[in-house]
Amino acid sequence: MKLRIRISKNITPQAAIALQKKLAPLVNETSELPSEIKNLVGCDATYFHGTTVAAAIRVDYEKLTCEQKKLVKEPTKFPYIPGLLAFREAPAVLKAIRALRARSYVCLVDAHGLAHPRKFGLACFVGVALDQPTIGVAKSLLYGSVRGDQVLDKENHPMAEIVTLPVSGKSIYVSVGHKISLKDAVEVVKHCSNRTGPVPIRLAHEEVTREKWLIEKSNPAS
Repeated sequence: MKLRIRISKNITPQAAIALQKKLAPLVNETSELPSEIKNLVGCDATYFHGTTVAAAIRVDYEKLTCEQKKLVKEPTKFPYIPGLLAFREAPAVLKAIRALRARSYVCLVDAHGLAHPRKFGLACFVGVALDQPTIGVAKSLLYGSVRGDQVLDKENHPMAEIVTLPVSGKSIYVSVGHKISLKDAVEVVKHCSNRTGPVPIRLAHEEVTREKWLIEKSNPAS
């Protein structure tokens, strides 16, 4: 069931934390995947000069080619606070994903999911709001302790798995966003990754970077 998560226009950091704690129990760590995965959706966002730019890219699962893309630009309404990235990026990211009108897909978000102090990072926010299998992929550790290739919480339960990228040898942190097991999340990420990381996220990153460059080029005074 899709959940319309309402973020107050003037939400405070304290209220944002309370909302994360309220929504965290809704995250489903059991895979509810299509019988055959045909589409992946990668998303990313950037912000500058008071504007948030978000991109969502639909990618063919086997070919890893871009099939469709959507871009959203809107005013940035929440400050940068570690652990509260969802309240800064989620509104624009969700608009971009919904604009694709995709029906069956696995979503990859350039952020943490369960590997978060309140087990409700941006990837969980997106997954619960869309009611779609969603994976968090991050470049650095936000929370938890590392043991081997796993990131553990205070009770030593796995929250994420560290995946080493081919060729480059760089590490990324894969965690559950919603409606997928950690095992399946890792398999999907490995399937669609090259030396720079998951292709759907890279394509989304390139899209927001290009748009940012075009805006700055057209407004040199900014």
